[in-house]
Amino acid sequence: MYRNDCSTLASSYRTFNYCDTMTTFALMVLGAPASSQCPQTALTFARAAIDAGHRVLRVFFFHDGVHCGSNLLVPPADQHSVAMHWSELAAQQNIDLVVCVASALKRGIVDAAESRRYDKAANNLHAGFELSGLGQWVDACINADRVVTFGP
Repeated sequence: MYRNDCSTLASSYRTFNYCDTMTTFALMVLGAPASSQCPQTALTFARAAIDAGHRVLRVFFFHDGVHCGSNLLVPPADQHSVAMHWSELAAQQNIDLVVCVASALKRGIVDAAESRRYDKAANNLHAGFELSGLGQWVDACINADRVVTFGP
């Protein structure tokens, strides 16, 4: 679904209003917030879907997308933290924010449990996100009506 053409994407969001039934979405985010627009695009898509009466079941952050769940990223002064926005939306709408554990470990992102397991001094997974495996993605694909991937 990711497109560089914002007008096409915006018109796609507007089509949500024409659906008669609620659709459940599973989203995958593949790009890092510092180098890709896809985390923000996915967030905009999720908000538009929810505003149109649909449901986002789970967002799975994979490959470089796992950086969205890092508590150590500091955005420029004129921008807000992508992790904070995702956490707020997830708390309001009961959305699972799942960070792929294998991708996260390779990129230095750990929760408290993995920090202890690998004898690290600290953890850096943002509150509201959880580390888990691809089984969570498979489960989301099975239980969602539509799957949308946002990648660079």
